Amino acid sequence: MQFSTAGGFERDCPAARSFYEHGGAVQRQDPLPYKVNLHKIEYTTCMNSKVAILKCSSYDSALVLETVKKAIGLLGGISTFVKPGSKVLVKPNLLMSKEPEYAITTHPEVVRSVIRLLKEINCKIFVGDSPSVWADYIENVDTVYERTGITKLCSQESVELVKFDKRRWRKNFPLTIWLDTCDYLVNVPKFKTHELTTLTGAIKNLFGLVCGTYKLELHKNNFNPNDFSKILVDIYEETRPALTVIDSIVAMQGDGPATSGKLCNTGLILAGVDALALDSLLAKIMNLSPLDILTNKEAASRKLGVSDINSIEILGEKLASIVNKSFELPTTSKKIKLPQPVIKLAKKLIKYYPCVEQGNCIRCSICIKTCPKKVITMTKKGIRFDYSNCIACFCCQEACPAAAIKVKKSLLAKIIGL
Repeated sequence: MQFSTAGGFERDCPAARSFYEHGGAVQRQDPLPYKVNLHKIEYTTCMNSKVAILKCSSYDSALVLETVKKAIGLLGGISTFVKPGSKVLVKPNLLMSKEPEYAITTHPEVVRSVIRLLKEINCKIFVGDSPSVWADYIENVDTVYERTGITKLCSQESVELVKFDKRRWRKNFPLTIWLDTCDYLVNVPKFKTHELTTLTGAIKNLFGLVCGTYKLELHKNNFNPNDFSKILVDIYEETRPALTVIDSIVAMQGDGPATSGKLCNTGLILAGVDALALDSLLAKIMNLSPLDILTNKEAASRKLGVSDINSIEILGEKLASIVNKSFELPTTSKKIKLPQPVIKLAKKLIKYYPCVEQGNCIRCSICIKTCPKKVITMTKKGIRFDYSNCIACFCCQEACPAAAIKVKKSLLAKIIGL
């Protein structure tokens, strides 16, 4: 099939027809699985979702650029997804002020590679995130940008580093106005585990588009993992990145997504448009089924992409070669491996709560400031939790800079070895 801005789209393919009618500005030789209308990308059933997965053994600048360029090239090239000369918001994961070697944030070399590909088509590039610095948000974001290497990167690449300090309400949450300023959103997440959602990848990374302390309100009002996952999918449905490039060179396993997690050398770059397909493949790498991830299950129920592995066209590495059967899940997610009848019977008795290792605690009080329910206090003996009101959202663990907050298990969870 021939398709271009000059016309000639295949009339029995609604994706191509919709793309043309909405002002698409790219050239392709195959049917498009989406239409581009600023940030909106709409999946159709014209073709299977494509995801590129390539090996990348280190963060060597030249190697990362070569790998990212090849991955996007397998998908059709950067101009397939972003119109030349447009304004683009690049959104990495900049969770907290830790250096790149901690693997908590998207590595600057992956961000650099995306920036350079956008430069090739003369885009105006903006880089930003709303980090997990809920206390004194604006004062701390500069520190986050500095320590994660993003300030230096943006200076070297002569692109604008922006703060998400102004917002516009979209549906039920305030999102950065940079989504309105820019024509396209390019999502550059880090592959990590997460105590509340099991996985943080393509969909979860978009939570950083929520401005400032309102993240706390969303956690407080949607503390059940199912409810919180619906919020995350709401944000994905509203923002729909034009392209996602995932930093999985050094990923995180165990009790992620921050200082309590463990590094995992997966040595991969993933790229694609369909965030659900990407996260479904990340689930497989974790040795899980795609729908074990609640955000995947919710997005699939809304038909926002493809979760069926057999319907995803994988370009590059073979899936069997990248599944990590020894991948360590978050403590709170190990019950996924239990038979469903057991989970249903024991659901109320299998519980997890945050607790503090007082010897590791540096008494910075960040956990107290970040707790959405205000159930954490500082005593003479150290940090204390009011478990009668704790919602187990693990915001405290996520924000702790000293890896001092761990997971406390209920008696049944201990007995059955979870």
